[in-house]
Amino acid sequence: MKTTSLLAVVVLLAASESLTVAQVKHNNWIAGAPEPTPVWDPAAAVLNGQVYVVGGNNNDRTIIADTQIYNPSTNSWSAGVALPTPTAGAVAAVVNNTLYVIGGCCPYTDAVWAFDPATQTWSSKAAMPLALNDAGVAVENGIIYVVGGNSNNNLRETTVESYNPATDAWTYAAPLWVGRSEPSVGLVGNKSIGYSIVAADGFAAWGDTEGYNANTNTWTTLKADPYSPSRSWACTGGIGVKLYVVGGLNDWNGACDRVNKSFNLAKNAWGAHARMPQPAMATASAVYGGKLYCIGGTTDYTRPGTNVNNVQIYYP
Repeated sequence: MKTTSLLAVVVLLAASESLTVAQVKHNNWIAGAPEPTPVWDPAAAVLNGQVYVVGGNNNDRTIIADTQIYNPSTNSWSAGVALPTPTAGAVAAVVNNTLYVIGGCCPYTDAVWAFDPATQTWSSKAAMPLALNDAGVAVENGIIYVVGGNSNNNLRETTVESYNPATDAWTYAAPLWVGRSEPSVGLVGNKSIGYSIVAADGFAAWGDTEGYNANTNTWTTLKADPYSPSRSWACTGGIGVKLYVVGGLNDWNGACDRVNKSFNLAKNAWGAHARMPQPAMATASAVYGGKLYCIGGTTDYTRPGTNVNNVQIYYP
């Protein structure tokens, strides 16, 4: 293991009694400090080395505007500036040290909020063309791609909307071949293949996987997910050449699961990995330092009181 990874683990070990030396290895999970307010279906992204968890549904199913900030270096939480309006099912992305929170519900919204950490303020940006919630998101070359999701008229959109923060303007990118909501979407680093954004699973996608080539503005069908049924609301993120799809809602039986699988873009193949300790769906998902952070979520989105406050950290 690299020295930098060991140092990061040592810091976490000092800050959390729940971590043990035996857990410090590849393809394994460790626990971070619990989330102060457990929420499901929030927006999440990494800004200045910290995971911002924005909005979501709290334990009594009230949609909130809170911003909760997790610091991996100190394994601690702090309160951030609340979003101007409550939202759940939004997506978040960071471009040029600005955090963008896009869409969400309920009701469906086309709102785009930008957070400036220097001034600690939120500002409104150009509205998205089609209001969406529970979409996927990825950033490539400074462009934010909002992939699939639910709209007020369609529960499984093929829509892909792209936002350029430099011009504060939206355009439609090529649509998905398969409509999907709550998908797993991420930037996967293999430019030689051409596809850089991968969209997998999601409600009603039934294991379908697609790759997006930003240079040609095209989607191509890739290897379908062969592991059990499709998952929606999974914890997800791109690390290296792999898109990880962890936990989520089993679309065949409606159960919450612990599955941990990945799509390897370089090999156009799927693989299985160590299962997450606590089953969870609709978590906050973030990638930082080559690790996947799965924060909070719920074990049953239909029942109040089933939120979890776990911070589950996966070392590939």
